Amino acid sequence: MLEILTSSALKARHGFFTRKGGASSGVFAGLNCGSGSSDLAEIVEINRARVAAVMEVPIENLVTVHQVHSADVVRVDQLIGARPRADAMVTAAPGIGLGILTADCQPVLFSDPVAGVIGAAHAGWRGAQSGVLEAVVAAMVQLRSKPQDIRAVIGPTISQRAYEVGQEFYESFTDQAPETRRFFVNGLAGKFLFDLPSYGLDRLRAAGVGHAEWTGHCTYSDPERFFSFRRTTHVGEADYGRLISVIRL
Repeated sequence: MLEILTSSALKARHGFFTRKGGASSGVFAGLNCGSGSSDLAEIVEINRARVAAVMEVPIENLVTVHQVHSADVVRVDQLIGARPRADAMVTAAPGIGLGILTADCQPVLFSDPVAGVIGAAHAGWRGAQSGVLEAVVAAMVQLRSKPQDIRAVIGPTISQRAYEVGQEFYESFTDQAPETRRFFVNGLAGKFLFDLPSYGLDRLRAAGVGHAEWTGHCTYSDPERFFSFRRTTHVGEADYGRLISVIRL
């Protein structure tokens, strides 16, 4: 049985899928949907097929991109072949599931119920800092959305209490935008703790979206439900699974 987290704010069919209910085993145990992992390709396809079935789209209509921590957005008017290098998608076409893969980064799903437009973004710190969230809003506006009609929800991501960073990371934000100091608190041994979801929410609201929220789930702190790149690194595992978040009209 797949476990799916949803938000009443999104007026389109969607799901932030946890790792529960998949066919993978070992360090990937559960619903690993990452073809970039070293998991068996046929098992990953089984997992993706289960997600597509729940979302009621053919497997070929479950569209993902080759994520590269960019601010690039793809407009999906019809099915695409090879996955383009990008970190977000938008569409006004019914029956296409936009899927984002994460393992600590923010999966962000967008819905405009007025214009009938949806979007999805992979927003780690690099992508968020580069403007991927604002780029999705702009791409939705090109499809006749109004920012105030857009609802955005951040799914399971790493929380501040688990996101320790160094001085260089801190300065990469505060040197460009001193006001971002509010997303950091002091950690141990000269380190900082970074609040990625609050940073994402701030950028979404500055972009003018009508509603923005975080589901409140931390990927690092709940290994039974979520994959986490950082947790995998800390415990010395060889690889990690990828969670999938999907939205469709």
